[in-house]
Amino acid sequence: MQREPWAILKSLVALVLIALCVVAAQWQYHRGVDRHARNSMIQAHIALPALPLDLAKNTPNEFEWQSVRTSGAFDASHQILLRNRYSEGVYGFEVLTLFTSIDNQRFWVDRGWVKAGKTATSPPVVASVPSGTVEIIGRLRLDSSLPKGSFFALPESGTALVRELNAQSRLETESFYIDLLSGSDQSLTPAVTAQLPELSDGPHMAYALQWIFFAGLVIYGRILIRRAR
Repeated sequence: MQREPWAILKSLVALVLIALCVVAAQWQYHRGVDRHARNSMIQAHIALPALPLDLAKNTPNEFEWQSVRTSGAFDASHQILLRNRYSEGVYGFEVLTLFTSIDNQRFWVDRGWVKAGKTATSPPVVASVPSGTVEIIGRLRLDSSLPKGSFFALPESGTALVRELNAQSRLETESFYIDLLSGSDQSLTPAVTAQLPELSDGPHMAYALQWIFFAGLVIYGRILIRRAR
């Protein structure tokens, strides 16, 4: 029987390729599992009733996306417009205003989306905040709730929004912020609230199967090369 040239080397290359495919498949699988768990947590927390912020402020990571309520006052002198925010395909901004609770906690409140002005130099129309003490209800958000530039609910690569806001305003606030849903004053209810993440599990499981398929192709190809000698 004629011996296959470089048989050992070919088999080693095939084994390396198979190992890489298996590693890639495992990576995609675990990403899919993490993403599904994250989405399930968000869905569960969104469905819960609002609780006092005092119960969540010390461990906000355990209450992420759950509705909370608190009382305090807005500081209209510290307000920031986030660019590149869209609602139904229309360009606009999200309005974040500083809020100080009655127990002197300071944090940012996302008051929802507003449409951009008619021109690049025209400011958007932003509703003023009521003066004095008000009660607000909103979803608790962490500093890295969402990945930069996306509304997919992923656990990694957060945008550190609070730190960016504080750096721009030269302020120190809590590590969380709140997406406003409603308030004791009717004017506080946003016309367009901050968007929920798109709770899709994504293509990770399909990619994992795809890598397993590639590993099978490597095995099949090695067998064909062996038979064609």
